[in-house]
Amino acid sequence: MRRLLLSTAVTVAGVCSLLALKPHQPAVAVPTQPGSVGTTPGTPPSGTYTGDVVDTRYGPVQVRVTIADGRLTDVTAVRTPSENERDREIAGYAVPTLTGEALTAQSAHIDTVSGATYTSEGYIRSLQSALDQAHG
Repeated sequence: MRRLLLSTAVTVAGVCSLLALKPHQPAVAVPTQPGSVGTTPGTPPSGTYTGDVVDTRYGPVQVRVTIADGRLTDVTAVRTPSENERDREIAGYAVPTLTGEALTAQSAHIDTVSGATYTSEGYIRSLQSALDQAHG
């Protein structure tokens, strides 16, 4: 009986200790103002900005953005993986999807395309670098 009480008390104390711990809170992104581009407040100047070349497992990715009146109006893939037919096929369906999402989101905070993870990640990083340039 004594062992049962002791083990119950230790278990209750352990559970209470665990419940007292605060969970890790992920960083929260600061929302942008409607119509602004990227994560920095303010309106970027109109113009065309070319992002960094991002080397991925399947080849380089680079995008160019056009900004007009503080809004992202066009994203063009300058370079995509194209070493073989499969690379071109993946880029062929991923890039239009990524472009549409970027124009809708008005930022580089977009989801990767399933089946095109490396191309998507390169696209997003190059897009962010172009937007960073726009914000100077």
